[in-house]
Amino acid sequence: MNVVTYARYSSHNQTEQSIEGQIKVCEEYAKRNDLTIVGTYIDRALTGTNDKRPEFARMIKDSNKKFFEGILVYQLDRFARNRYDSAIYKAKLKKNGVRVLSAKENISDDASGILMESVLEGMAEYYSVELSQKVKRGMRINAEKCLYNGGKVPLGYKISETKHYEINEQEAEIVRLIYKMYANGSTIADIIRELNRRLIKTAEGKEFNKNSINVILKNEKYIGIYKYNDIRIENGVPQIIDNKTFEKVKAIMETNKKAPARAKAKTEYLLSTKLFCGTCNELMTGTCGTSRNGTIYYYYICNGIKKKKCNRKNIKKEYIEDIVIFNTRNMLTEKNITEIAKQVVKNIEKEKNNSDINRLENLLKSTEKQKRNMLINLRECEKDNIRKTIFEELDRIENELEAINEKIIVEKNKCINITEQEVKFFLNKLKNGNVNDIKYKKMLINVLVNKVYVYDDHIIILFNAQDKTKVEINIPSIEEISGSFLVGNGEPLE
Repeated sequence: MNVVTYARYSSHNQTEQSIEGQIKVCEEYAKRNDLTIVGTYIDRALTGTNDKRPEFARMIKDSNKKFFEGILVYQLDRFARNRYDSAIYKAKLKKNGVRVLSAKENISDDASGILMESVLEGMAEYYSVELSQKVKRGMRINAEKCLYNGGKVPLGYKISETKHYEINEQEAEIVRLIYKMYANGSTIADIIRELNRRLIKTAEGKEFNKNSINVILKNEKYIGIYKYNDIRIENGVPQIIDNKTFEKVKAIMETNKKAPARAKAKTEYLLSTKLFCGTCNELMTGTCGTSRNGTIYYYYICNGIKKKKCNRKNIKKEYIEDIVIFNTRNMLTEKNITEIAKQVVKNIEKEKNNSDINRLENLLKSTEKQKRNMLINLRECEKDNIRKTIFEELDRIENELEAINEKIIVEKNKCINITEQEVKFFLNKLKNGNVNDIKYKKMLINVLVNKVYVYDDHIIILFNAQDKTKVEINIPSIEEISGSFLVGNGEPLE
């Protein structure tokens, strides 16, 4: 498994956890666990809550390139000090098939924290989807009335006070010119040169290019059609181009365009970063194979095979994913849902107790005590020069108290406030979701599944729970569920 290491330190902290110490421990961990370090990212004198960490940001971006499958840190607080931030960043990494590993902490030692992060991440996504659906419902209502629903206003139009489309005559003349030129045989390049020669700009005030002309020539709003998703209303928008010219332009574009390349369907491997070979403990990654008759098969392959240290058979994607989905849903009993909710809320409270709030509140108390003592001294003092000094000290203390209170407010705003009832509501929604919905299946696995191990005759699923909950499932002969099987009349996969 290819990994990168990430290290950071604050300027005041140069002990074993210095950059050199962190890297050394990570290298030793990688060697013991047969991990290959392919890169290192280092942020110096920066805190884990500073989102401006340049190397951290570069690492998250580089995860898109798929040249590493894991990020190895000295311990999890090097990645992020805030559980919420950690959950957000880990969610981004999961989409790219990248997991976060700790050299000093066994994942099971912090199982309740892992569970909390997973539930927070799932709840954030769930409520984001819920909000999105509500927004979409409102936009559909607008669409049925042909109202402006946000976004860029096409060249040639403006939005009225009632949120309806109106013609902007000055811009509409530009649209008519573009259609006229193209209908009369001008190329898109000819149109761009003419518009730029006249110093005519797009609706955003930029120079025209091939893409902006194409968008204009294909936009059915110009013949009065209002569109929003599956809603299509004739005469819903004032018409700028006549139907005959629009159809002529459409026919020319059809003739001129090249045959589009066939889009490759994206396949999501739901157990990415969570599926492991029980024989060699290597990660199993999703891949596909095509038979000679063109049929595509999807399966998971053990990374140990590439390293020639394992002979694990490939396992069918649908088979293993269905097993995990079925057993994960079954794990969400009323008793388990209640227990998970308690664990999550308990850990959130623990995070609050371990935050800077306690330190700041203690500092606030001691500073207030200083202020009270100063006021006593002021009342008892009769010398003007000493009273002046006390007044100056009181001003300093007042400023310090104001600064501490502001910091307390900031820290409290960072805290997550979720009740057991809210977590239980979310988990019940998760239990009763649509098993045919890919988004639902992804959320179910991401929230509750920690790891899945595949053996020759059984599968073990480890769940995100403080008591290391697991389930063992017997399976048929591995050859029966293998991805390396014969197709049709014995035609092998390529």
